[in-house]
Amino acid sequence: MLKLFLPAEHVTDIFKITPQALLEKGIKGIITDLDNTLVEWDRPSATPQLKKWFEQMKANGITITVVSNNNENRVKSFCEPLNLPFIFRARKPMGKAFRRALKQMHLKEDEVVVIGDQLLTDVFGGNRSNLHTILVVPVAQSDGFFTKFNRMVERRLMAFFRRKGMLHWEEQK
Repeated sequence: MLKLFLPAEHVTDIFKITPQALLEKGIKGIITDLDNTLVEWDRPSATPQLKKWFEQMKANGITITVVSNNNENRVKSFCEPLNLPFIFRARKPMGKAFRRALKQMHLKEDEVVVIGDQLLTDVFGGNRSNLHTILVVPVAQSDGFFTKFNRMVERRLMAFFRRKGMLHWEEQK
């Protein structure tokens, strides 16, 4: 059960994820979280560097869907200027939003990766949905109320995984 909280990969930021690396794994689509994964939770729009990352993915035939637990206004105002499909109030880690994103992208489980900054929502939900998961370091040091609780639980899970020698990406540094 605890292995469902363990991501397949870990990167310091979204920009370490390249179209070439994804294509080598047969990945054609990305389901990504928004807040503290792509931008700080209180940043209203994409940075120039993030826009370039989206363009590189698109140019390589990789589709992106933003799946966020946040409200419609927040997610829509971020995604619409970028012409990115999105799902708001996703209720992650529940699987419904992940299945809906797969259907919208017309892709199979083994063709999609989930990228997020939280073990309890993004990684757990992606793993439960049989998707490849990549954990990113949160882009902001501050969090909303509920996320603060999640971070406390995540620290304990990571300490457990570390003690058990389950964090294979740490060996690659």
